[in-house]
Amino acid sequence: MHPVSKGRRLPQLLGLILLVSVLVRLALAVYLGQDMSEIRGGTFDQITYDALAQRVVAGHGFSFAEDYWPYTRANEPTAFWSYLYTLFLAAIYSVAGHQPLLARLIQALLAGLLLPWLTYRIGRRAFNRRVGLLAAAGAAGYLYFVLYSASLMTEALYIVAILWVVDVAQRLAAAARPSWRQGVELGLAVGVTLLLRQVFVVFVPFLGLWLLWVAWRRNALRAVGASLAVAGVLVLLLLSPFIVRNYRVFGRLSMPNTNVGINFFWSNHPIYGTRFEPVLSAEHGVSYQELIPPELRDLNEAQLDRALLQRGIEIVLNDPG
Repeated sequence: MHPVSKGRRLPQLLGLILLVSVLVRLALAVYLGQDMSEIRGGTFDQITYDALAQRVVAGHGFSFAEDYWPYTRANEPTAFWSYLYTLFLAAIYSVAGHQPLLARLIQALLAGLLLPWLTYRIGRRAFNRRVGLLAAAGAAGYLYFVLYSASLMTEALYIVAILWVVDVAQRLAAAARPSWRQGVELGLAVGVTLLLRQVFVVFVPFLGLWLLWVAWRRNALRAVGASLAVAGVLVLLLLSPFIVRNYRVFGRLSMPNTNVGINFFWSNHPIYGTRFEPVLSAEHGVSYQELIPPELRDLNEAQLDRALLQRGIEIVLNDPG
């Protein structure tokens, strides 16, 4: 094939991949429609986010009308769920009314475009254009990505945000003269990712160390270090409103979401023995809530999260094997 023809064909293939990606997701969004009553393929969280967003729009804040998962009491503040994603849905509902279908369509469009596009950019830089196209095609057609894109939960946008972080980090690492603007973009990407799913915080130090190592090898330590400092300040600014909110309602400093300790405690509980189960099965004859020690059940959500993290660590230390 002539090099010019090949060069023209690659953008056309990428455009076709993006088009198919969007159309498949929009079709599924229309199929799922307004109905929030059924649980499809492990997407129960969309029922939760829909209910929480409606409460925010109605002026009740981040709370539920009844006792709710994991151990949130009715009409009491919760910080277990993503603030950013809840506000995303609440913004749509406040403008258009309770329209889950509209939210699905907007999310399907965003994920359908951004997920394969960012995947292509990352694959192209790391390998070549052909690998980038193959990766984009895989991201466009992977069924779980398609399902999550049309479901009202954090997964699809969280994956997009992670890809955004990797894309920015690649450009920052390769830049001849890293600028503060790249630091701003990295800070935005990391902050958005953390506000969608807080577990990403585990990866952030390794990302920073990798960028510093690359900068040291290229004699660009000062410039990259400055960009990372800008990114760090911006991340703190993005998280601070929710940290302040948690302090006001729970009386203690905590990360934006109170879901670290309780998940760590449940995932390391001795009830599993030596075989971890991603979802506690009925054969154990006990619910997740019943695993919480009775003496901790009167604590507020932030206090409970901290106490259960300590209990989870004790479980691991008492039986590391």
